[in-house]
Amino acid sequence: MSRFFRSTSDSESETDSDISQYSSEEEFSDGSDEEEQQQQQQEEDEPKKSRFLKGGDDSDSDDESSVKRQVKSLKDKRLEGLFVSVKAIENGQKNNDWGLIASEFDKLNLTVSKVTTGFNAVSTPKAYIKVVAEIDDSLKEAKEKNGKKNSTNIKAMNNVKQKMKKITKQYEDLIAEYRKNPEEFMIEEEEEVEVEEKAPKVKAADKQETKTAGEDGFSQVGKSGKVIAEITQENLFARLKEVLESRGKKNTNRQEQLNVLEALLKNAITPFQKISVLQVLLASRFDVSVALGDCMKVSTWKSAAQELNELLNILETTSFVIREDVDEYDNDEKDIVPEPGQIVQLRGSIISYTDRLDEDYTKSLQSIDPHSVEYIDRLRDEPTLYNILVRTQIYYEGLNIQKGVARMIMRRLEHVYFKPEQVILATESQVPNTMKSSIITAKENPSELVNQLCSYLYKHDVSVLRTRAILCHIYHYALHDQFHTARDMLLMSHLQESVHQADHATQILYNRTMVQIGLCAFRQGLIKECQVSLQEIQGTGRVKELLAQGVSQTRFGQAAPEPEVVVVEQRQLLPYHMHINLELLECVFLVCSMLLEIPAQAQAGTSNSKKFISRPFRRLLDYNERQAFTGPPENTRDHIMSAAKALASGEWEKARDFILAIKIWDLMPNNEKIKKMLVDKIQEEGLRTYLFTYASYYSTVSIAQLATMFDLSQVQVNAIVAKMIFSEELSASLDQVSQCVVLHQIELSKLQLAALQYSEKVSGFVEQNERLLNIGRENNNAATATKTH
Repeated sequence: MSRFFRSTSDSESETDSDISQYSSEEEFSDGSDEEEQQQQQQEEDEPKKSRFLKGGDDSDSDDESSVKRQVKSLKDKRLEGLFVSVKAIENGQKNNDWGLIASEFDKLNLTVSKVTTGFNAVSTPKAYIKVVAEIDDSLKEAKEKNGKKNSTNIKAMNNVKQKMKKITKQYEDLIAEYRKNPEEFMIEEEEEVEVEEKAPKVKAADKQETKTAGEDGFSQVGKSGKVIAEITQENLFARLKEVLESRGKKNTNRQEQLNVLEALLKNAITPFQKISVLQVLLASRFDVSVALGDCMKVSTWKSAAQELNELLNILETTSFVIREDVDEYDNDEKDIVPEPGQIVQLRGSIISYTDRLDEDYTKSLQSIDPHSVEYIDRLRDEPTLYNILVRTQIYYEGLNIQKGVARMIMRRLEHVYFKPEQVILATESQVPNTMKSSIITAKENPSELVNQLCSYLYKHDVSVLRTRAILCHIYHYALHDQFHTARDMLLMSHLQESVHQADHATQILYNRTMVQIGLCAFRQGLIKECQVSLQEIQGTGRVKELLAQGVSQTRFGQAAPEPEVVVVEQRQLLPYHMHINLELLECVFLVCSMLLEIPAQAQAGTSNSKKFISRPFRRLLDYNERQAFTGPPENTRDHIMSAAKALASGEWEKARDFILAIKIWDLMPNNEKIKKMLVDKIQEEGLRTYLFTYASYYSTVSIAQLATMFDLSQVQVNAIVAKMIFSEELSASLDQVSQCVVLHQIELSKLQLAALQYSEKVSGFVEQNERLLNIGRENNNAATATKTH
């Protein structure tokens, strides 16, 4: 033993022995010195152990080992907290402190729910039943007393009273048993506690062997290490309640929740069990995509669609009804079997599941590369979604919920309004014949189908749905070359006066509709109407953003938008298969501008060169004319600029060749008809440009000569010249005898020239004011959008 651990009694005994027996002390000291040397040698030979390692020597560890730490299980801790809350409630009853009672009662209910549920569940504590009965008696006594009460106390008491209604109903039998004989009820059975022998400490290697060896019975263990209890009919609703309580909490594994819910669905037998599990499962699937721009996986989306179809199938074949305007059905975690003829109304929203499914489908298309095979495969899922929309619409028709029917019809309309008739027929043909609607009956006539969908929404009292319905209707008419019907509907609706107050989605739909009307006018040969319809969109230079086919590009000197704003803009983009070809749109606009601008420029001459019909076209033409060297045309703009120059110089054949060389005309339906129309328009405008340019150099022009120059019949030339004379564009007269055009030379007076100059300056001021006003509006809209985001 070391000398540092020798006690005082040892030193005293040594002193006594020194006095009495010197020889014995001498022998003893020699022996002790030898022992000390041997012990010290052993300590030096042994490796030193750190105090932080298990088994390391330390003086502090000896002191701590004297105090034994008590380890309690989670179950014991919860029971201990339960009795603490019971004691606090009893004190609150003595002092009539309902605020304390309310707070402790909430804690008590939470503790009891944790103790009585889960894998190590125990029966309902009898102390809890006693407290519930006493609180019920206290509430009855407080109701009979009419003394003055504190407002806070009254509020807390009412809060407890509301919670007691459900609890007393839940534990009605136990409370009745307690009231019958409280003393006998509170006698608890003694539990025999087996004292387990302390298992010897096992080393790490031995632990691994024990873990692999195991026992005969095995239990399934989750990722968190908890034993997963087997799902049965008895604990199905309890397991479902556990999932509901953990939903939305921090550190909750959503995928593990989905696995549990899928297992619950497999074990669900009765319709009520399936409905309860399916509602939670669908909501949990949509919880996976929490971020603003995220979308569900395709496999998850298909599972959600299949489960929604299964839910609708159960609702259609049973007497259960899911509505939004009913109270929560309290089933006390028991199965419900309706009696014959009985309708059980459950709280829920089928339409919200359908809306989320549709929105996630759109977000999925936005996130996929449109030029990949994956995008085509994703489009094949649209008939499944369309069938769910039709099925949900018919379900709400049966419940006579007009609001839900209108929302589903609007969703259905948004999937068909932009499609050709053949595609609409293919989509409708995949809807089963068993789905028959009492409102929408036209399935084989696409135009009548869109008409019925829109007509129903016109009668609805929500203005947003009516506005979007009429825009979809106009778009559909314009897509199918019914220009005058689409134009008349737009003018009668007066939407152009109020659309700037609408939401972003409606404004985008309005812009798409105006563009489609312009394209329809071009296909019909109405050049001026087409240019007017496209002028507002094409003149801004932000066609992508206005049609929701691309996000706004940051210009030089501008601050980069915030990430949240970029995400919102990307969410508003349309899927690729709904896009309008922007190159075709620009080509149509520039060709129409050329056919209007070149004759007007020739008519005005040098005196009115600043009067523009199409400012973007004039800007491009001026830029092209300033080029020192102009090579052969390469793109669409170059072809149109070259055609404009040829048309201005009277070479209509060159202009025709340049226009017909543009390959984008092949993308339009009936392209041969459109090319023939373009040739006729170029011939006509070439004749008008020639007359405007050379009218001051001739006194008469032969009609036969004009017909030969522009490859037109004499009747056509007569009609064109007569129209120009009637509209006072040309100062001339027709001589029917000699078949020629007599041109009149009229010189303007100084007053007329001054009036023209004055009108030009006034029109310039008006255009400048309009430009400044548009810039101010754009800045205000940008500021408003930033504040909104």
